[in-house]
Amino acid sequence: MDRRSFLLAGLAAPFALSRFAFAGDEIYLADMHFHLFFFGDNTPKTRPLGATMAAGNVKLLAWSLVGDVPWIRPSAQGLKQIGEPKPGEALDWFEKDIARIKAHLAEQNLKIVLTPQDVDNALKGQPHVVLAVEGASFVDADPSQLKRAYDLGIRHLQLVHYIKNPLGDFQTEKPEHDGLTELGKQVVLECNRLGILVDLAHCSPDAVSQALEVSKVPVVWSHSSVMRKGKPDWSMPVWKARQLSLEGAKAIANRGGAVGLWAMRSDVGGGVEAYAARLAEMADWLGEDHVGFGTDTNAIVNPAIASYADLRQVVLLWQERGMSHDRIRKIAIENYARLLRQAMDGRQV
Repeated sequence: MDRRSFLLAGLAAPFALSRFAFAGDEIYLADMHFHLFFFGDNTPKTRPLGATMAAGNVKLLAWSLVGDVPWIRPSAQGLKQIGEPKPGEALDWFEKDIARIKAHLAEQNLKIVLTPQDVDNALKGQPHVVLAVEGASFVDADPSQLKRAYDLGIRHLQLVHYIKNPLGDFQTEKPEHDGLTELGKQVVLECNRLGILVDLAHCSPDAVSQALEVSKVPVVWSHSSVMRKGKPDWSMPVWKARQLSLEGAKAIANRGGAVGLWAMRSDVGGGVEAYAARLAEMADWLGEDHVGFGTDTNAIVNPAIASYADLRQVVLLWQERGMSHDRIRKIAIENYARLLRQAMDGRQV
């Protein structure tokens, strides 16, 4: 069902979403990209993760540590680099933040995904958190740092973010490396070897293509959306530059991966119905095995999906509109779970 048909169906058959909340359907949720920060308004103290996940029956969540926070600031053109980490500084930031994250998870009695069995347990209804990093700045020029990250529990790694790095180009600045560098390709292969899921979000189109050529297992694009026509360009407004071309999205899907949809209102529209329609449309384009939730929670101002209770309403809306149970489960949790398992198992494409 395309986006227009989905929205027209909503106009023809209005209903009260709240009537269906937690109807015993046993469809759990996963989010491929979530944030809590230890500064500002969205902190573990104000938004404890246990209650946050329980509000939508979320059982698998990637808490993404932002690896370049000290060196970026908001601007009229989105987040921009204001400095450059000295050797070892990004690793120090990473280690301090991961310690804070683990302390909160311990307080909340939440388990960390470390093995394929942990993923299976999440699918059975036990809440689990995936330790993720957005921007592998901590690597510096040494792929062996990935083993350190793995030993600290990282199982999901996004290669680039908003600062210049030796791994490759990112979407919101003019390319400098023609995609991935040799170091970037080594990092992809080392993630494959260790069992860390590679995340291509923020990568330039050339970097995406090259990572897909190198990786021995499927990858994920955890958050943003898919551009219907044309190709995104670094000179576009940030939310457009951050989209993935349909060609790029299909290339990820054809290699077994998945694309997550964020809750950026300027992109997907406002509210539950718009988000549900956009993700259903992406499933039509890429296949139901190749999309999922990647909300970017707490990193978006005035999001279309404000909480996991809202995300649960997306599932309930799909049920009311007649989407099959199997299709919903795949999009809601199983696709991300499969990719994590494949990465940790080291399965070949």
